[in-house]
Amino acid sequence: MIKIVGRLLIILSLALMNSLVSFSPPSSPEDIAVSDILAGAAKVNITPITPIPMSGYGGRKDPFTGIHDSLYLTAVVFSDGSRKAAIITADLIGFSHRFCGEVFSKIEEAAGIHPDYILLAASHNHGGPANMTYSEKAIPEVEAYANKLQESIIKVVKIAGQRLQPVLIGAGKGICNMNINRRARFADGSIWLGRNPDGPCDHEVSVLKIEDLDKNPIALLVNWPCHGTTGGGENYQITGDWPGATARFVEKGLDGKVIVHVTAGASADINPIYGPNDKFQDIDAIGMLLGEEVLSVAKEIKVSPGGSIGAMKKTVIANGKKRLESRLPDQELEAGEDVEIVLSALKIGNVVFAGISGELMTEIGLYVKKKSPFVNTVVVTHCNGNSGYLCTDGSYPEGGYEIMVTRTMHGTEALISENLLELIHQFN
Repeated sequence: MIKIVGRLLIILSLALMNSLVSFSPPSSPEDIAVSDILAGAAKVNITPITPIPMSGYGGRKDPFTGIHDSLYLTAVVFSDGSRKAAIITADLIGFSHRFCGEVFSKIEEAAGIHPDYILLAASHNHGGPANMTYSEKAIPEVEAYANKLQESIIKVVKIAGQRLQPVLIGAGKGICNMNINRRARFADGSIWLGRNPDGPCDHEVSVLKIEDLDKNPIALLVNWPCHGTTGGGENYQITGDWPGATARFVEKGLDGKVIVHVTAGASADINPIYGPNDKFQDIDAIGMLLGEEVLSVAKEIKVSPGGSIGAMKKTVIANGKKRLESRLPDQELEAGEDVEIVLSALKIGNVVFAGISGELMTEIGLYVKKKSPFVNTVVVTHCNGNSGYLCTDGSYPEGGYEIMVTRTMHGTEALISENLLELIHQFN
Protein backbone atom coordinates (compact mmCIF):
# COMPACT_ATOMS: atom_id res chain seq x y z
CA MET A 1 0.00 0.00 0.00
CA ILE A 2 2.80 2.38 0.88
CA LYS A 3 4.49 1.62 -2.45
CA ILE A 4 1.28 2.39 -4.36
CA VAL A 5 0.81 5.72 -2.58
CA GLY A 6 4.42 6.62 -3.27
CA ARG A 7 4.05 5.90 -6.95
CA LEU A 8 0.89 8.02 -7.09
CA LEU A 9 2.72 10.92 -5.47
CA ILE A 10 5.52 10.67 -8.02
CA ILE A 11 3.03 10.62 -10.91
CA LEU A 12 1.15 13.61 -9.48
CA SER A 13 4.42 15.52 -9.03
CA LEU A 14 5.47 14.89 -12.64
CA ALA A 15 2.05 15.95 -13.89
CA LEU A 16 2.25 19.14 -11.86
CA MET A 17 5.70 19.91 -13.27
CA ASN A 18 4.47 19.35 -16.82
CA SER A 19 1.51 21.62 -16.23
CA LEU A 20 3.81 24.33 -14.96
CA VAL A 21 5.91 24.06 -18.11
CA SER A 22 2.96 23.91 -20.48
CA PHE A 23 1.11 26.83 -18.94
CA SER A 24 3.95 29.19 -18.14
CA PRO A 25 2.96 32.90 -18.15
CA PRO A 26 3.29 34.91 -21.40
CA SER A 27 6.53 36.74 -22.23
CA SER A 28 7.10 39.97 -20.40
CA PRO A 29 7.01 43.21 -22.44
CA GLU A 30 10.81 43.23 -22.40
CA ASP A 31 10.84 40.00 -24.44
CA ILE A 32 8.67 41.41 -27.24
CA ALA A 33 10.22 43.50 -30.05
CA VAL A 34 9.02 47.07 -29.67
CA SER A 35 10.50 49.71 -31.95
CA ASP A 36 10.86 53.40 -31.28
CA ILE A 37 11.24 54.05 -35.01
CA LEU A 38 8.47 53.89 -37.58
CA ALA A 39 9.17 53.76 -41.30
CA GLY A 40 7.36 53.53 -44.61
CA ALA A 41 8.64 53.24 -48.17
CA ALA A 42 7.27 54.09 -51.60
CA LYS A 43 8.33 54.18 -55.23
CA VAL A 44 6.97 56.00 -58.30
CA ASN A 45 7.89 55.97 -61.98
CA ILE A 46 9.48 59.21 -63.25
CA THR A 47 10.32 58.16 -66.81
CA PRO A 48 9.73 61.16 -69.09
CA ILE A 49 7.02 60.83 -71.71
CA THR A 50 7.97 63.73 -73.97
CA PRO A 51 11.43 63.45 -75.59
CA ILE A 52 13.78 66.00 -74.03
CA PRO A 53 17.58 66.35 -74.00
CA MET A 54 19.54 63.86 -71.89
CA SER A 55 21.96 64.73 -69.12
CA GLY A 56 25.53 63.88 -68.25
CA TYR A 57 27.48 64.21 -71.50
CA GLY A 58 28.17 67.66 -72.92
CA GLY A 59 28.32 66.53 -76.54
CA ARG A 60 24.87 64.93 -76.44
CA LYS A 61 22.39 67.64 -77.44
CA ASP A 62 19.47 65.82 -79.09
CA PRO A 63 16.41 64.49 -77.22
CA PHE A 64 16.25 60.83 -76.25
CA THR A 65 14.91 58.46 -78.92
CA GLY A 66 13.60 55.59 -76.80
CA ILE A 67 13.24 54.06 -73.35
CA HIS A 68 15.32 51.01 -72.49
CA ASP A 69 14.27 50.81 -68.84
CA SER A 70 12.18 52.99 -66.56
CA LEU A 71 13.45 55.56 -64.08
CA TYR A 72 12.21 55.60 -60.49
CA LEU A 73 11.90 57.89 -57.51
CA THR A 74 11.94 56.24 -54.09
CA ALA A 75 11.35 57.52 -50.58
CA VAL A 76 11.65 56.21 -47.04
CA VAL A 77 9.97 58.26 -44.34
CA PHE A 78 11.02 57.72 -40.72
CA SER A 79 9.44 58.82 -37.44
CA ASP A 80 10.50 58.42 -33.81
CA GLY A 81 7.35 59.96 -32.42
CA SER A 82 8.68 63.48 -32.12
CA ARG A 83 10.56 63.92 -35.40
CA LYS A 84 10.07 62.79 -38.99
CA ALA A 85 12.74 62.40 -41.67
CA ALA A 86 12.82 61.45 -45.34
CA ILE A 87 15.47 59.92 -47.59
CA ILE A 88 14.51 60.37 -51.24
CA THR A 89 16.48 58.96 -54.17
CA ALA A 90 16.11 59.30 -57.93
CA ASP A 91 17.59 57.69 -61.06
CA LEU A 92 18.76 61.11 -62.24
CA ILE A 93 21.95 63.16 -62.68
CA GLY A 94 21.36 65.51 -59.74
CA PHE A 95 19.28 68.35 -58.30
CA SER A 96 20.06 72.06 -58.31
CA HIS A 97 20.09 74.12 -55.13
CA ARG A 98 17.07 76.05 -56.38
CA PHE A 99 15.11 72.86 -57.06
CA CYS A 100 15.88 71.48 -53.59
CA GLY A 101 14.88 74.70 -51.85
CA GLU A 102 11.55 74.79 -53.67
CA VAL A 103 10.64 71.15 -53.12
CA PHE A 104 11.74 71.11 -49.46
CA SER A 105 9.26 73.88 -48.67
CA LYS A 106 6.52 71.88 -50.37
CA ILE A 107 7.46 68.70 -48.48
CA GLU A 108 7.35 70.54 -45.16
CA GLU A 109 3.90 71.89 -45.98
CA ALA A 110 2.51 68.60 -47.33
CA ALA A 111 4.14 66.08 -45.00
CA GLY A 112 5.34 68.02 -41.96
CA ILE A 113 9.02 67.16 -42.44
CA HIS A 114 11.50 69.94 -41.65
CA PRO A 115 14.04 70.60 -44.46
CA ASP A 116 16.94 69.74 -42.13
CA TYR A 117 15.53 66.20 -41.95
CA ILE A 118 15.35 65.67 -45.71
CA LEU A 119 17.98 64.02 -47.91
CA LEU A 120 17.19 64.31 -51.63
CA ALA A 121 19.83 62.38 -53.53
CA ALA A 122 20.38 61.45 -57.16
CA SER A 123 22.20 58.30 -58.25
CA HIS A 124 24.11 60.48 -60.75
CA ASN A 125 22.76 58.42 -63.61
CA HIS A 126 23.98 59.69 -67.00
CA GLY A 127 21.21 57.89 -68.88
CA GLY A 128 18.32 60.08 -67.78
CA PRO A 129 16.71 63.33 -68.90
CA ALA A 130 18.12 66.77 -68.25
CA ASN A 131 16.31 68.06 -65.19
CA MET A 132 18.46 70.95 -63.95
CA THR A 133 20.99 73.65 -64.78
CA TYR A 134 23.52 75.43 -62.58
CA SER A 135 22.18 78.95 -63.08
CA GLU A 136 20.72 79.64 -66.52
CA LYS A 137 17.03 79.00 -67.09
CA ALA A 138 16.19 75.59 -68.54
CA ILE A 139 14.40 75.17 -71.87
CA PRO A 140 10.59 74.90 -71.51
CA GLU A 141 10.49 71.10 -71.97
CA VAL A 142 13.08 70.55 -69.23
CA GLU A 143 11.35 73.07 -66.97
CA ALA A 144 8.07 71.18 -67.44
CA TYR A 145 9.73 67.88 -66.52
CA ALA A 146 11.34 69.45 -63.43
CA ASN A 147 7.96 70.81 -62.31
CA LYS A 148 6.36 67.40 -62.77
CA LEU A 149 9.27 65.90 -60.85
CA GLN A 150 8.52 68.11 -57.86
CA GLU A 151 4.94 66.85 -57.89
CA SER A 152 6.22 63.26 -57.97
CA ILE A 153 8.52 63.91 -55.01
CA ILE A 154 5.63 65.25 -52.93
CA LYS A 155 3.54 62.25 -53.97
CA VAL A 156 6.13 59.61 -53.08
CA VAL A 157 6.88 61.20 -49.70
CA LYS A 158 3.18 61.35 -48.82
CA ILE A 159 2.65 57.70 -49.81
CA ALA A 160 5.67 56.59 -47.76
CA GLY A 161 4.39 58.63 -44.81
CA GLN A 162 1.00 56.92 -45.01
CA ARG A 163 2.75 53.55 -44.70
CA LEU A 164 4.52 54.31 -41.41
CA GLN A 165 4.74 51.27 -39.13
CA PRO A 166 7.07 50.01 -36.38
CA VAL A 167 10.24 48.64 -37.95
CA LEU A 168 13.45 46.77 -37.25
CA ILE A 169 16.64 48.26 -38.66
CA GLY A 170 20.15 46.98 -39.24
CA ALA A 171 23.20 47.90 -41.30
CA GLY A 172 25.96 45.98 -43.02
CA LYS A 173 28.87 46.36 -45.41
CA GLY A 174 30.33 44.48 -48.33
CA ILE A 175 32.76 44.91 -51.20
CA CYS A 176 32.18 45.31 -54.93
CA ASN A 177 35.26 45.73 -57.11
CA MET A 178 33.39 46.76 -60.25
CA ASN A 179 34.54 50.39 -59.86
CA ILE A 180 37.95 51.92 -60.57
CA ASN A 181 39.80 55.23 -60.27
CA ARG A 182 39.45 57.05 -63.59
CA ARG A 183 42.29 59.61 -63.35
CA ALA A 184 44.60 57.92 -65.85
CA ARG A 185 48.08 59.34 -66.37
CA PHE A 186 49.19 59.69 -70.01
CA ALA A 187 52.68 59.68 -71.55
CA ASP A 188 52.88 63.47 -71.62
CA GLY A 189 52.29 63.58 -67.86
CA SER A 190 48.73 64.82 -68.14
CA ILE A 191 45.76 63.18 -66.46
CA TRP A 192 42.48 62.44 -68.20
CA LEU A 193 39.50 60.11 -68.05
CA GLY A 194 40.54 56.48 -68.28
CA ARG A 195 41.56 53.64 -65.95
CA ASN A 196 43.97 54.01 -63.04
CA PRO A 197 44.15 50.72 -61.10
CA ASP A 198 46.76 52.22 -58.77
CA GLY A 199 44.63 55.22 -57.85
CA PRO A 200 42.53 55.40 -54.69
CA CYS A 201 39.11 53.76 -54.93
CA ASP A 202 36.49 53.01 -52.30
CA HIS A 203 34.87 49.63 -53.04
CA GLU A 204 32.63 49.54 -49.97
CA VAL A 205 28.95 48.66 -50.36
CA SER A 206 26.75 49.99 -47.54
CA VAL A 207 23.32 48.49 -46.91
CA LEU A 208 20.60 49.61 -44.50
CA LYS A 209 17.89 46.97 -44.05
CA ILE A 210 14.39 47.88 -42.87
CA GLU A 211 11.88 45.18 -41.89
CA ASP A 212 8.51 45.13 -40.18
CA LEU A 213 8.15 43.48 -36.76
CA ASP A 214 7.40 40.14 -38.45
CA LYS A 215 10.75 40.35 -40.30
CA ASN A 216 9.13 41.05 -43.66
CA PRO A 217 11.34 43.29 -45.85
CA ILE A 218 10.27 46.88 -46.43
CA ALA A 219 13.31 48.62 -47.93
CA LEU A 220 17.02 48.34 -48.60
CA LEU A 221 19.10 51.52 -48.82
CA VAL A 222 22.19 50.78 -50.93
CA ASN A 223 25.23 53.03 -51.32
CA TRP A 224 28.28 52.44 -53.54
CA PRO A 225 30.88 54.96 -54.82
CA CYS A 226 30.68 55.04 -58.62
CA HIS A 227 29.69 57.32 -61.49
CA GLY A 228 26.54 56.29 -63.36
CA THR A 229 28.45 56.12 -66.63
CA THR A 230 28.35 52.54 -67.87
CA GLY A 231 26.19 53.90 -70.67
CA GLY A 232 28.06 56.42 -72.80
CA GLY A 233 27.40 59.64 -74.66
CA GLU A 234 26.42 57.77 -77.82
CA ASN A 235 23.40 56.23 -76.07
CA TYR A 236 20.08 58.00 -76.67
CA GLN A 237 17.83 55.57 -74.80
CA ILE A 238 16.58 56.32 -71.30
CA THR A 239 18.13 54.01 -68.72
CA GLY A 240 18.82 53.94 -65.00
CA ASP A 241 22.35 52.63 -65.74
CA TRP A 242 23.90 50.41 -63.03
CA PRO A 243 21.86 51.94 -60.15
CA GLY A 244 18.62 51.02 -61.91
CA ALA A 245 19.93 47.58 -62.86
CA THR A 246 21.03 46.94 -59.27
CA ALA A 247 17.62 47.87 -57.88
CA ARG A 248 15.88 45.58 -60.40
CA PHE A 249 18.17 42.66 -59.61
CA VAL A 250 17.80 42.96 -55.84
CA GLU A 251 14.04 43.51 -55.95
CA LYS A 252 13.65 40.45 -58.18
CA GLY A 253 15.89 38.44 -55.85
CA LEU A 254 13.52 39.24 -52.98
CA ASP A 255 10.39 38.45 -55.02
CA GLY A 256 9.45 42.09 -55.48
CA LYS A 257 8.63 42.48 -51.79
CA VAL A 258 11.17 45.23 -51.09
CA ILE A 259 11.87 48.75 -52.36
CA VAL A 260 15.54 49.32 -53.18
CA HIS A 261 17.06 52.80 -52.94
CA VAL A 262 20.47 53.39 -54.57
CA THR A 263 22.76 56.35 -53.84
CA ALA A 264 26.30 57.18 -54.95
CA GLY A 265 29.18 57.41 -52.51
CA ALA A 266 32.22 59.67 -52.97
CA SER A 267 32.98 59.01 -56.63
CA ALA A 268 33.98 62.19 -58.46
CA ASP A 269 37.06 60.31 -59.69
CA ILE A 270 35.53 56.81 -59.83
CA ASN A 271 33.96 55.10 -62.86
CA PRO A 272 32.46 51.65 -63.42
CA ILE A 273 34.91 49.06 -64.67
CA TYR A 274 32.75 48.69 -67.82
CA GLY A 275 31.89 51.53 -70.19
CA PRO A 276 31.15 54.14 -71.12
CA ASN A 277 29.46 52.53 -74.13
CA ASP A 278 26.03 51.65 -75.50
CA LYS A 279 26.11 47.99 -74.40
CA PHE A 280 23.21 47.44 -72.04
CA GLN A 281 24.59 44.02 -71.12
CA ASP A 282 27.45 45.82 -69.35
CA ILE A 283 24.91 47.79 -67.31
CA ASP A 284 23.11 44.57 -66.40
CA ALA A 285 26.39 42.86 -65.53
CA ILE A 286 27.35 45.50 -62.99
CA GLY A 287 23.81 45.52 -61.63
CA MET A 288 23.97 41.76 -61.17
CA LEU A 289 27.40 41.69 -59.51
CA LEU A 290 26.64 44.60 -57.19
CA GLY A 291 23.15 43.21 -56.58
CA GLU A 292 24.54 39.82 -55.57
CA GLU A 293 26.74 41.51 -52.99
CA VAL A 294 23.80 43.55 -51.69
CA LEU A 295 21.72 40.39 -51.26
CA SER A 296 24.61 38.64 -49.53
CA VAL A 297 25.16 41.53 -47.13
CA ALA A 298 21.44 41.97 -46.45
CA LYS A 299 21.04 38.30 -45.60
CA GLU A 300 23.61 38.59 -42.79
CA ILE A 301 22.34 41.87 -41.30
CA LYS A 302 20.86 41.52 -37.82
CA VAL A 303 17.96 43.92 -37.34
CA SER A 304 16.84 45.36 -34.03
CA PRO A 305 14.21 47.75 -32.67
CA GLY A 306 14.74 51.08 -31.02
CA GLY A 307 16.73 54.18 -31.76
CA SER A 308 16.02 57.78 -32.51
CA ILE A 309 16.29 60.29 -35.34
CA GLY A 310 18.59 63.31 -35.49
CA ALA A 311 19.58 65.80 -38.17
CA MET A 312 22.13 68.54 -38.74
CA LYS A 313 22.58 70.73 -41.80
CA LYS A 314 25.08 73.44 -42.65
CA THR A 315 25.92 75.49 -45.74
CA VAL A 316 29.58 76.39 -46.27
CA ILE A 317 31.02 78.74 -48.87
CA ALA A 318 33.96 77.60 -51.00
CA ASN A 319 36.19 80.00 -52.90
CA GLY A 320 35.17 79.95 -56.54
CA LYS A 321 37.27 79.07 -59.60
CA LYS A 322 36.72 79.60 -63.30
CA ARG A 323 36.76 76.65 -65.68
CA LEU A 324 40.18 75.83 -67.13
CA GLU A 325 40.79 75.53 -70.86
CA SER A 326 42.80 72.31 -70.71
CA ARG A 327 43.62 69.27 -68.60
CA LEU A 328 47.32 70.11 -68.24
CA PRO A 329 48.97 70.15 -64.80
CA ASP A 330 50.22 73.17 -62.84
CA GLN A 331 47.89 75.70 -64.43
CA GLU A 332 47.21 79.07 -62.92
CA LEU A 333 43.77 79.14 -61.35
CA GLU A 334 41.54 82.15 -61.88
CA ALA A 335 39.07 83.14 -59.17
CA GLY A 336 35.38 82.73 -59.95
CA GLU A 337 32.07 83.06 -58.12
CA ASP A 338 31.97 81.52 -54.67
CA VAL A 339 30.15 78.19 -54.40
CA GLU A 340 27.61 77.10 -51.79
CA ILE A 341 28.08 73.55 -50.51
CA VAL A 342 25.27 72.00 -48.46
CA LEU A 343 26.40 69.51 -45.83
CA SER A 344 23.79 67.27 -44.22
CA ALA A 345 23.95 64.68 -41.45
CA LEU A 346 20.95 62.45 -40.77
CA LYS A 347 21.05 59.83 -38.00
CA ILE A 348 18.64 56.91 -38.10
CA GLY A 349 19.26 54.69 -35.09
CA ASN A 350 23.01 54.07 -35.09
CA VAL A 351 23.48 54.80 -38.81
CA VAL A 352 24.57 58.24 -40.03
CA PHE A 353 24.01 59.44 -43.59
CA ALA A 354 26.50 62.18 -44.48
CA GLY A 355 25.17 64.17 -47.42
CA ILE A 356 27.21 66.45 -49.70
CA SER A 357 25.75 68.62 -52.47
CA GLY A 358 28.26 67.72 -55.13
CA GLU A 359 30.67 65.21 -56.65
CA LEU A 360 33.14 64.34 -53.91
CA MET A 361 36.52 62.76 -54.66
CA THR A 362 36.81 59.30 -53.15
CA GLU A 363 39.67 60.11 -50.74
CA ILE A 364 37.55 62.73 -48.99
CA GLY A 365 34.73 60.24 -48.52
CA LEU A 366 37.13 57.63 -47.16
CA TYR A 367 38.52 60.18 -44.69
CA VAL A 368 35.06 61.15 -43.42
CA LYS A 369 34.12 57.50 -42.85
CA LYS A 370 37.42 56.79 -41.11
CA LYS A 371 37.14 59.76 -38.74
CA SER A 372 33.43 59.42 -38.00
CA PRO A 373 32.60 58.09 -34.51
CA PHE A 374 29.86 55.96 -36.09
CA VAL A 375 30.88 52.63 -37.61
CA ASN A 376 27.98 52.82 -40.03
CA THR A 377 28.60 56.17 -41.72
CA VAL A 378 27.25 56.38 -45.27
CA VAL A 379 28.59 59.16 -47.51
CA VAL A 380 25.85 60.28 -49.91
CA THR A 381 26.85 62.58 -52.77
CA HIS A 382 24.68 64.56 -55.22
CA CYS A 383 22.55 65.25 -52.15
CA ASN A 384 20.46 68.38 -51.47
CA GLY A 385 21.95 70.42 -54.30
CA ASN A 386 24.65 70.53 -56.95
CA SER A 387 27.96 72.22 -56.15
CA GLY A 388 29.85 70.44 -58.93
CA TYR A 389 33.16 68.62 -58.55
CA LEU A 390 34.70 68.80 -55.06
CA CYS A 391 38.37 67.83 -55.23
CA THR A 392 41.29 67.01 -52.96
CA ASP A 393 43.97 69.66 -52.58
CA GLY A 394 46.56 67.25 -53.95
CA SER A 395 44.72 66.83 -57.25
CA TYR A 396 44.88 70.51 -58.28
CA PRO A 397 48.56 70.56 -59.39
CA GLU A 398 47.95 67.32 -61.34
CA GLY A 399 45.21 68.78 -63.53
CA GLY A 400 42.77 66.49 -65.31
CA TYR A 401 39.08 66.63 -66.10
CA GLU A 402 37.88 67.10 -62.53
CA ILE A 403 40.24 70.04 -61.96
CA MET A 404 39.39 71.55 -65.32
CA VAL A 405 35.66 71.73 -64.57
CA THR A 406 35.49 72.15 -60.78
CA ARG A 407 34.01 75.47 -59.69
CA THR A 408 35.90 75.56 -56.38
CA MET A 409 39.48 76.37 -55.39
CA HIS A 410 41.88 74.22 -53.35
CA GLY A 411 41.00 74.36 -49.68
CA THR A 412 37.58 72.87 -50.36
CA GLU A 413 38.72 69.46 -49.08
CA ALA A 414 39.26 70.63 -45.50
CA LEU A 415 36.22 72.89 -45.64
CA ILE A 416 34.01 69.88 -46.35
CA SER A 417 35.61 67.21 -44.17
CA GLU A 418 36.05 69.38 -41.07
CA ASN A 419 32.55 70.83 -41.15
CA LEU A 420 30.86 67.54 -42.01
CA LEU A 421 32.66 65.70 -39.21
CA GLU A 422 31.75 68.50 -36.82
CA LEU A 423 28.07 67.88 -37.63
CA ILE A 424 28.43 64.12 -37.19
CA HIS A 425 30.24 64.44 -33.86
CA GLN A 426 27.30 66.38 -32.44
CA PHE A 427 25.30 63.12 -32.51
CA ASN A 428 27.90 61.30 -30.41
